[in-house]
Amino acid sequence: MSPLKQSHNVAARMGRWSANHWKTAVFGWLAFVIASVFLGNAVGTKYLEPADLAVGEARTADKIIESGFPATADEQDEIVLIQSKSLEADDPAFEAAIADVVRTLDSFPQVRKLDSPLEAGHANLISTDGHSAMVQFSPHGTYDEAVEYIESLETAVATVEARHPGFEIDELGSVSTEKAVDEAFGSMFGKAALIVLPLTLVILLFVFGSAIAALVPLLLAITAVIATTSLVALPSQLFAVDESIAEVILLIGLAVGIDYSLFYLRREREERAAGRSEHAALEAAAATSGRAVLISGITVLIAMAGLFLSGDKSIMSISIGTMMVVAIAMIGSLTVLPAILAKLGDRVEKGRVPFLHRLRRHDGESRFWGAILDRVLRRPAVWAIASAAVLIALTVPAFSLKTTTSGIDDISIPEIQPLKKLEKAFPGGYDPAVVAIEAEDVRAEPVREAIAELERRALASGQMKTPIEVEASRDNTVATVEIPLAGKATHAAAQGALATLRQELLPQTIGKVQGVEYAVTGTTALDKDWKASMLKATPLVFGFVLIFAFIVLLVSFRSLVVAFKAIVLNLLSVGAAYGLLVILFQWGWGESLLGFESNGGIATWLPMFLFVILFGLSMDYHVFILSRVREAYDRGLSNDAAVAYGIKSTAGVVTSAAIVMVATFSVFALLPMLDLKELGVGLAAAVLIDATLVRAVLLPATMKLLGERNWYLPSWLEWLPRLEHEPAPEAPPVPAT
Repeated sequence: MSPLKQSHNVAARMGRWSANHWKTAVFGWLAFVIASVFLGNAVGTKYLEPADLAVGEARTADKIIESGFPATADEQDEIVLIQSKSLEADDPAFEAAIADVVRTLDSFPQVRKLDSPLEAGHANLISTDGHSAMVQFSPHGTYDEAVEYIESLETAVATVEARHPGFEIDELGSVSTEKAVDEAFGSMFGKAALIVLPLTLVILLFVFGSAIAALVPLLLAITAVIATTSLVALPSQLFAVDESIAEVILLIGLAVGIDYSLFYLRREREERAAGRSEHAALEAAAATSGRAVLISGITVLIAMAGLFLSGDKSIMSISIGTMMVVAIAMIGSLTVLPAILAKLGDRVEKGRVPFLHRLRRHDGESRFWGAILDRVLRRPAVWAIASAAVLIALTVPAFSLKTTTSGIDDISIPEIQPLKKLEKAFPGGYDPAVVAIEAEDVRAEPVREAIAELERRALASGQMKTPIEVEASRDNTVATVEIPLAGKATHAAAQGALATLRQELLPQTIGKVQGVEYAVTGTTALDKDWKASMLKATPLVFGFVLIFAFIVLLVSFRSLVVAFKAIVLNLLSVGAAYGLLVILFQWGWGESLLGFESNGGIATWLPMFLFVILFGLSMDYHVFILSRVREAYDRGLSNDAAVAYGIKSTAGVVTSAAIVMVATFSVFALLPMLDLKELGVGLAAAVLIDATLVRAVLLPATMKLLGERNWYLPSWLEWLPRLEHEPAPEAPPVPAT
């Protein structure tokens, strides 16, 4: 009996069972995917509402407003913007256009609370320069109800524009704009997927040289993504998820799903090329690469779990989706893949591309990386210093990283243009700061006097402007004061005005009235509080990921040095990615060199999210490479020979996996949203750096320099469990260098 058959290795046992019960494994997987789709559609996915994302003082204010105005909690706001380059709002032709819009909207029974700039008391609906006016209304029902009929209103507004040449008349708001933007991004993500999938297939064809071998990892990854996208409906019943979760699942699912299958399948092919039988080759792949996939997947899951410490519901929901797709892809690679390979055997090489096999060595080693590694191991100190210097140089700009919140100016799609026009015509007026005030009676004299004083001081500050609108609830327990801030909602001027309002004006006015509670919300306040929450949570997330990843690696490889060095190398990869983002997007070099937009900073959510994702993904390569090195070392090879054998035999597949990831992530850099460009560029650059400079140069150089110290485990840690390393196949001896 093969020694592998005696193994207690979990991955080996899973692979062996699947190979012996291939029908159960394959058809069970298909049944699981189909059942997931039906179950997900039946349950339905619950998505986060904007109010769910509020934190801090802004959340307190939203709760106060909701308690006083419960009927308006789900109320939608729509605007029709009327503009003329030559005429002002008091011109008869302009007034006729406004009247036509009002008359047209009023004919729809779904239109409520219709406010016209032609009515007394609504001068705030006309811009300062007089060339723009807006008609406000609330569509009947919730967003889901309003979205069913909003198109008929948009069509009616378009006919009004046709009747008034020389005027630009656009409808926008919480229903029409969100619907248009959702459809636009849905279409773009669909196109991105259509680019990613054939591109990935082409790359896999070059990696394996055969159509069947290329299709197997891709199909497994796609089915894992489909199952996860459907199953995420289940946790969404308890924790509503972000609307972009499907795109993140696609992004991460394709990357890790293909990586895991790639590692497994390449090892099985190498074993066959080395002369093992089909069954023995599969056993060896399950016991070695399967084990690496298991450790890597667990490490990624731990990294993703760190996002729960962020406290942000959107990020936490994305963490749930990411963990689910990684777990499903990992299970598929450990069960379905060996079942398919057991059934196909050498037929997995069907559909060969004739000339590609000449580019690869029969022993699975990469010619290119083999040549590089020989030079690295001859002069490890030189290469270690040189590669570390490059990484540190790229990391240095990261210390000047500034975060910023992207606004509508950072989205380049036609559907957002009406909103940009509105913001330009009514800066700060459309989305003001909202002061929520709660008292026994907000109409009592002390409260009214404090509100009047607040209005006076706000206008005197020069940071706030008219119109300031005050509204009291029916029971007079809650009042809202809407105060337009100077500048755009997420920019420095508005942030400064908010600080003045919160820290000076409110304590000096409303704060002096006994028994009154107050808080400030609005786009600027939401952004400010969210950024503060992210800055507070980031050290917790980083610490969690680093500590637990260190523990997993320490237990897996029983080496203090290996675990510590993995953390350092991963931090260098992430630091280099941060530095590149600063150079391209914060310093603006990407705008001049590559045409990328720049808003002077990096998206607030990105550093934390990027760290966790990159740390998890880079562990794939590290675990895969070190597992092969450790195999050879446990078999009796010297440290130098084990390093040379392990890295030469894995460099090609790691590079192939990295190319798949880079291709997938790069597509997202082409999307017309700055946050997604930064995410795509950051992920692609980091993976490329990690798979080349770090894993193929710095890692072997440091392992050569450290020698036997690589495997140092102090005596007080000898109690750690011994996770089984399967015997590696005999390989040609590699001379120590």
